[in-house]
This record gives sequence, C-alpha cells and structure tokens, in this order.
Amino acid sequence: MAGRVRPWETSALTTVTSDSADSLSAWITLLLAFSCGLIVANIYYAQPLIGPISADLGLPPQLAGLLVTMSQIGYGAGLLLVVPLGDLIENRKLVITTIVIGAAALACAALATQPSTFLISALLIGFGSVAVQILIPYAGHMAPEAIRGRAVGNVTTGLMLGIMLARPVASFVAAHASWHVIYAASALAMVILAVVLRVALPPREPEARLSYGQLLGSMVQLYRDTPALRRRALYQAALFSCFSVFWTTSPLLLAGPDFHMSQTGIALFALAGVAGAIMAPVAGRIADRGWTRPATIAAMLLCAIGFALTLLAPLGTNWSLAMLVVAAIAIDCGAQLSLILGYRVLFVLGAGQRSRLNGLFMTTFFVAGAAGSGIGAFAYAHGGWTLAAALGTALPLAALAYSFTEQS
Repeated sequence: MAGRVRPWETSALTTVTSDSADSLSAWITLLLAFSCGLIVANIYYAQPLIGPISADLGLPPQLAGLLVTMSQIGYGAGLLLVVPLGDLIENRKLVITTIVIGAAALACAALATQPSTFLISALLIGFGSVAVQILIPYAGHMAPEAIRGRAVGNVTTGLMLGIMLARPVASFVAAHASWHVIYAASALAMVILAVVLRVALPPREPEARLSYGQLLGSMVQLYRDTPALRRRALYQAALFSCFSVFWTTSPLLLAGPDFHMSQTGIALFALAGVAGAIMAPVAGRIADRGWTRPATIAAMLLCAIGFALTLLAPLGTNWSLAMLVVAAIAIDCGAQLSLILGYRVLFVLGAGQRSRLNGLFMTTFFVAGAAGSGIGAFAYAHGGWTLAAALGTALPLAALAYSFTEQS
C-alpha cells in the first residue's frame, strides 16, 4: 500500500539510496559468476555418478536416488533458513560461512566408506551450496539500477555453466580416476574460493534490525502481500519443472534401446545444454530495457516448442537426435530467460528484502523442479518419451495461459 512501510521493509529506503552509488566492476562480476558456477556444481556431481557411488558404498539400488535427493533436501532447507539471513547478517561473512560448511561436507563425502556418511554429507553439501543464492542478490545490491538486470544476468551465466558442466565433468573424472576425486578436488576448491572472496569482496552490512524469528515470520507476509513474487515464482515453477522433466528423462531415453548411448555419449549430449547459458546476459539486457512481458511469453514458447519438436521424428534416428539437441538448447534458454526476468522484477522491490524475496522465489520453483523430476520419471516409465514430452510441453503452456491474466 502506498505510503506505508511494512515491518520487513524498515531498511529498504536507506539501503536503496546507498546501493545506487555502488558499482559492480568487471572483475567482481567475473568473480561472482565463477564462484556461483563452482559452488552450485557441488549439488550436481552425484547425478551421473549414482551407479558407481551406490555400488562402492553398498547402497541398495532401490535407495540409490537418495544420493541426489539428500543434497536437494539440504539445498531446499538452506533456501528457507539461510538465504533470508542476507537481509540480516553481513553478506560476505554469511557467504564464506556457508562455503566452509560445504567444503567440510565435500571432504567428508570424499572420504566416505559407508552410505550413512555420504548421505549426511550430501545433505550438508546442498545446505552449503545456497551460498550462490546469497551472491546473486549481493550482485543486485552492488549494481546500479540502470544495469541491475545485466549484472544479475552476467553472474547467473556462471551459475548455469556450473549446473550444466557439473554432470559431464563428474562423469569424465570418475571414468579416469574415481568419484572420490571429484569431491576431494571440490572441497579444496571451496577452501581456496572462501579465501579469495574474503579478500576480494567488499562487505555489505544490511540495516535491518529484526530478530531471526521475525525475519522468518515476515516471509509469510511478504509472500502474501507481493503479487509480483507469487506470479514470477509460478512462471518459473512451470518452466523449471519443464527443464527438470527434460534433463531427468532424456538420459533415460538416450541410454535406452532407441539410441544405446554410453555414459560418455550422454555426457557429451549434456554439453549441448551449456549453450543455454548464453541467454543469461542477453536476458539481463532485455530486462533492463523493460521488455519483461513479451520476453516472458517468448521464454514459455521456447520451452513448449523445444519439447514439442522432439515428437516430430521417429526415435533413434539422426533427425530425432538433432531435435533433442535443439530442444536442450531451447528449454535451457527459455528457463534462463524467465529466471533472469524474475530476478529483475523482484530486485527492484527494495534492497531491504531482496534476500527474502530470493529465498521464497527459489524455494517455490526448486520444489516444483524436484516434483518435475519425479513426475517426469514416472511418466517416462509408464508412457515412454511420448508421455514425458507431452508433460514437458504442457507445463510451459499452462504458464502461458496464466500469463494472460497478468495486468498490462
């Protein structure tokens, strides 16, 4: 309501004023992007390594999915419990603390010889990886208003590269050494990164003076009273679910009787998704120009058309494989475009609440993405690629229908 300052916005006005004088140098932008990619990759190393890790640790095949699920649970908990602290605790200190937690968990995972040790480590790896969702609002704080979308887009490019490169890198390292090596190397990388960020990043001290309980309580009101947050979260939930359906089911398709691909071949296919990372800086510039609504519709159409294309050719043919590559790029670009547009919309609502907005935004579509993975695997098991692709196409089309209710 105009003229009324809500309890969770007590510092927004003063912080926005100081933020506008800040700048984000090319060096800091590159460092933040690299950091986001390096940190977020920790969540995804286990996905292509479920087989060798579960076999080495003696985990029954029916429980092997827990190797990935535990890190997702930890990440989801961190989004709700840690990311909002960016509105309360000095940001550099908070980032370094979470990275150190992640580094310790990665070291424990590398040394694990029992399933329970690895599963607890995976939970804490996910928890520590939420540092990326503190760094992205940090970039928004540091960037001037006129280029905030561009800055966030550039930083998010690193995030997407980390997500897409983690799977093939883990596969290649495990093929030539051991799955232990990737976790040990990442633990060392996190320690070095924490030191670099401690030296290179300027501190950012939030001005909010809420207790932790008040901070978490304010998130309920924030979600209820911020229509833009709810709308952008639902848009992204649909597109990220589409993204998850594709990247959960396409490896099953490629390894199956239609394509007979090896793990190396699937890893190479996953590299096609890296092309989607180019959309992040482009999306930031689009957002800064005020083209949010048409670009949002374009993102939904990219995802829907990308999935639909995979139904045009008989499975197992070269044409079908080409359509899968095109779909991977289109779906990744669409999901990225929507994500950056969402960040841009939310980050102009006030500096004093950015971390909480980001936590709520991320939690909503992260849960939707996890559900998309489960439902997508179920759809593929019961209806093959046709049902999985139909589901993947329907999700962005549902978001598109919802977007027509948005007031222009």
